[in-house]
Amino acid sequence: MKEAKSQPGSYYYYNLETGECTWEEPFRTNSNTVSSDTTASMDKPTHVRALHILRKHKDSKRPSSWRVPKITISREQAREELQGLLEILQEEAHDMGSLKATFEELAKEESDCSSAKRGGDLGVFGRGKMRPEFEHAAFALDVGQLSGLIDTSSGVHIILRTE
Repeated sequence: MKEAKSQPGSYYYYNLETGECTWEEPFRTNSNTVSSDTTASMDKPTHVRALHILRKHKDSKRPSSWRVPKITISREQAREELQGLLEILQEEAHDMGSLKATFEELAKEESDCSSAKRGGDLGVFGRGKMRPEFEHAAFALDVGQLSGLIDTSSGVHIILRTE
């Protein structure tokens, strides 16, 4: 169990064997040890590649970006704006090539992250490299799958897993 740096008093769970982070407490057996299913963990990827679109809000860790020097919108407004982008992306979900191209175009115009210049591409990353809630969502996606809205201390994200 580790305390979240961005949310003092909030704790997440880190599995030393798999590198997996989760906000939910792991299942414990009667012997008070964490249960591990090695077959399931073998199916889990150790690295993924993802694109994302970030919309910051006034309560974000750093409420400024290349797009907006001082961000004043609320978390709810950020979610509403991203929901509109998510609806556009979902229309392209039937074709990975089209979805990726549309995602990259929207990220370049709409993302508050510096990865916008790369179409939102975060590259390949392993477990323990991103905020726990972002990592959990990215690793839970299948290749070509689009996330819903993901809240982190940085803002609100949409994620597209590409590898």
